[in-house]
Amino acid sequence: MEPFTSGLISLDEALTLIRQPLTPVRDKVSLALEDASGRITAEAVTSPVNVPPFDNSAMDGYALRLADLALSKEVTLAVAGKALAGVPFQGDWPAGTVIRIMTGAPLPEGTDAVVMQEQTEKVGEHIRITADVVAGQNIRRAGEDIRIGEAVLQAGERLGVARLPLLTSLGISEITVLRRLRVAVFSTGDELVPVGQPLQEGQIYDTNRFAIRLMLTKLGCEVVDLGIIADDPQQLRTAFEEANRQADVVISTGGVSVGEADYTRDMLETLGSVTFWKLAMKPGKPFAFGRLSESWFCGLPGNPVSAVVTFYHLVQPMLTTLLGMKDDGRRPLLSAVAAQAIKKSPGRLDLQRGHYHYNNDGILQVKPAGHQGSHVFSSFAKANCFIVLERERGSVQAGETVTIEPFNTLLED
Repeated sequence: MEPFTSGLISLDEALTLIRQPLTPVRDKVSLALEDASGRITAEAVTSPVNVPPFDNSAMDGYALRLADLALSKEVTLAVAGKALAGVPFQGDWPAGTVIRIMTGAPLPEGTDAVVMQEQTEKVGEHIRITADVVAGQNIRRAGEDIRIGEAVLQAGERLGVARLPLLTSLGISEITVLRRLRVAVFSTGDELVPVGQPLQEGQIYDTNRFAIRLMLTKLGCEVVDLGIIADDPQQLRTAFEEANRQADVVISTGGVSVGEADYTRDMLETLGSVTFWKLAMKPGKPFAFGRLSESWFCGLPGNPVSAVVTFYHLVQPMLTTLLGMKDDGRRPLLSAVAAQAIKKSPGRLDLQRGHYHYNNDGILQVKPAGHQGSHVFSSFAKANCFIVLERERGSVQAGETVTIEPFNTLLED
């Protein structure tokens, strides 16, 4: 564990401090493919078959042998039979004839090429070839896509629509995946009320825990929800101890700033160790990372936007690292033109919610998605990216180039 860092640190420094001590989970489980969506491959998957499994036609047309073609295109050839997908041609193939063949049908033995039907003419019971023929044209060879023993997936890949159907095409019915990460989550604060309960004076709904649960579910985690914990040291200690017993990762929201009732950081220092707890980032300055006896801990800010932003940029990469994934799912940064002025003060990385689009001239433009206060969650509903304003950068004028980070599926509806 790195020594405690008390000053403001950059997002990149925080990611390094988080990732360095992590060891990916190793527990494996075998699942049927229909139950494996969203899970992470535990090992490489190799193909047990060739794809395609046999030479077949890439077109509706006619299978032929080059030896049966005369030099002149005027030659006509009789049709000796048919080959359909799932119903191959059977029997002798007389010289000087062709076989009618459909897309995907196995090639009759001896086929040199397939001529698409649009390049033929019917002459009674015969056909005439109307285009040049090249050996191998319109033929899919066995193993052309995937060969037996070839690795089709690596360890650490998330299974979904792009990968699971591939496995079914190989006849694979079960796959070995990593067990789900168990993540305990709770909110702290006397002012918080569960959704569905009437608000009293000074109370607000617990948005953070709801948002975090949604994101954890999207990431395929097993969520242990410990609810709302009052601003009471003993209740908080009990919650920490329970979460530590049950989970790989413990996530709390609130209680990591410098208020009189912010006990989370003090409790973490008592029950474990703190690596850092302040970021040079807006929103999301108060963010604690540390270690309990059995689990990792992330203390998110109490403001809803700050909680989501820090989860996206710090907790998400942490969880994907624990799962041994090569890709944390975040999308590549892009350059865009500011469509309007953007306010910013130097000193902290500013991740503003923005909306980008291509204008009529094909130029990528972006503008802030409404008010940027860390309590204004409605801006997320209008946004599709973060506007990434560098730590020492000041306000941006319309027309200047800025960096944007498009949302990934974690923040997309």
